[in-house]
Amino acid sequence: MGKRQRDGKGRGRRLMGMFACMYFAALRPGEAVSLREQDCYLPADGWGRRMLDGSRPEVNRRWTDTGDAHELRALKHRGEDDVRRIPIPPELVKILRQHIEEFGVAPDGRLFRSERGGVVASTAYTEVWQEARTLALTPVQVASPLARRPYDLRHAAVSLWLNGGVPAPEVAARAGHGVDVLLRVYAKCIDGQENIVNQRIADVLTA
Repeated sequence: MGKRQRDGKGRGRRLMGMFACMYFAALRPGEAVSLREQDCYLPADGWGRRMLDGSRPEVNRRWTDTGDAHELRALKHRGEDDVRRIPIPPELVKILRQHIEEFGVAPDGRLFRSERGGVVASTAYTEVWQEARTLALTPVQVASPLARRPYDLRHAAVSLWLNGGVPAPEVAARAGHGVDVLLRVYAKCIDGQENIVNQRIADVLTA
């Protein structure tokens, strides 16, 4: 039991940066597992940047060209040569710098990998996430839909940006959405802000 607990904690620490990428940069899980050190600008202070040019969604081996469960693909809703440039806040820069210092990177530069150096499987990070929920939430919250999936971290990021007043086109660009899809999926985040919008328009008119 002790060894299993230690291994679980170690695995959780290895994946903390991956979960942080989903929350602070709205990455999809497949985008997070593909992230490489050379794709990141991580300054000692201030905002950083990351450039995404691919994703490794987990699929059935029979459907891939390589026989691998994780096949590198172009970004969702983007062409093969498109790159998504995402500014990342200092909090995430710090987490990633600490992750690299503690765990290093894979031979191909990937930041996040399994204990054996492979691509992180969805079963692995989902299991760690469920364990974290039981530690961080109350029993009632654990039984609720609150943060039920790791993907919900991405939803939380997009919702936070929209509620914070970031323009929808900018949110869409950072999250890799089309604006029309963004507004349809996250319409509830924008509802209820009529007074705020009215005040902003009034401020502009009286400036």
